Amino acid sequence: MPENQHTDPFEDRFAAALRDAGHSFRTDDPAGLVGSGQVRGRRKQLLRRTAVLGGMTGVALVGVGATLLLPPEAHDPRRTSPAAGPAATASPSAASPSPAAAFTGDDVLRSFKELLPQGTFSEEQAQGTDSLMPPYARVVFDDGNGAAALGLNVDRVEPGSEQARQRATCPDKALVTYDDCTTAKLPDGSRLALFRGYEYSDQRADTKRWYAELLTPKGHHVLLTEWNAPAEKDAPVSRPQPPLSVEQLKEIVTADVWPRVVDSMPSRRDRSATSEAPSPGTRGRTVADTLAGLLPGELKVTGQGGEESDYAYLVVDDGKGGSLVQINVQPGMSDVAGELFQGAEKLADGTLVTTRKSPGEKGAEGVVMWTADTLRPDGLRVVVSAFNTPAQHQDATRDAPALTLAQLREIALSTEWDAGA
Repeated sequence: MPENQHTDPFEDRFAAALRDAGHSFRTDDPAGLVGSGQVRGRRKQLLRRTAVLGGMTGVALVGVGATLLLPPEAHDPRRTSPAAGPAATASPSAASPSPAAAFTGDDVLRSFKELLPQGTFSEEQAQGTDSLMPPYARVVFDDGNGAAALGLNVDRVEPGSEQARQRATCPDKALVTYDDCTTAKLPDGSRLALFRGYEYSDQRADTKRWYAELLTPKGHHVLLTEWNAPAEKDAPVSRPQPPLSVEQLKEIVTADVWPRVVDSMPSRRDRSATSEAPSPGTRGRTVADTLAGLLPGELKVTGQGGEESDYAYLVVDDGKGGSLVQINVQPGMSDVAGELFQGAEKLADGTLVTTRKSPGEKGAEGVVMWTADTLRPDGLRVVVSAFNTPAQHQDATRDAPALTLAQLREIALSTEWDAGA
């Protein structure tokens, strides 16, 4: 992973990959609900994972790598692959392997580099299709005008699914600040999003994040993210703009090699055979639907978004102005009990509960975040937060969130999450 990069630049996106593999989590995603960088790093093994988020959402999605990415986590960094089969050295236009042939990490990395302009490469990382996790490629690229982190992710998305609906769309401005974002439908029916924004919504640093995201009618998903710094986060800006124009981003994500990479990935059934059980929410209503159903009756939902199985946000109004509410539902989190729940209240059934009031995470004026964090004995963690603004990066618009700590606690402890939303 590029120098000092903590999360999948794709933070928003990476997360999507982790969710597909049964390890859900969203990093830099709008939620930012996990209170530990260590936990975020573990949940975003891929890269980070999550626009997401492509919009908030980032999802995830995701860094140059959720996961973002992910992941991002926010939008998830995935991998790159080349046109000519494993160990081949031909360009993407050369003969390619049969759909059944696997692409190694070297194949993915080579194909990615062949599509980039002339320059030098360092900190190269890649993963092929011989893994339960989706393919990706990450490099630090320098065209002579400054080093810049680049991350490519590819994956398979079920056509017509909620996940597909959220891919290749512009982020929700309630959660993400950006200069420009456009979407277009290509002649073959693919949807393309071109985004130019920032790594931090509050622009506390000059790090810019641009990406191109493609979703084909067959579910081939390609995400390419770039920064104007050698790492997604915590690295000095090295150039005024990222190295690739939006036209170049489009050319790379629409290259015919990536659908072949996706087609050579193990089927979802094969990938899930050895992964954890589905996250809550995958068997019925989405997390957003379940959260909406648990709100007090006097609240009106004016906006919503998120990921189907583990993350959602709502903008609610009690007549005093918009208030952002977001939730993260994460299975398999027993190992963070000692780290995040020291001194927590322990219920009769063994569930751990903490509540807290803290400043907002995006640096906006007067923003507060009220949170209820719970961990069931089976490892299911449900974290719900509410803000006194309809968007974290906007200044406070009301004195307090629309939900009290007691109400947030009640929502987080609801048995709806245990049943699988």
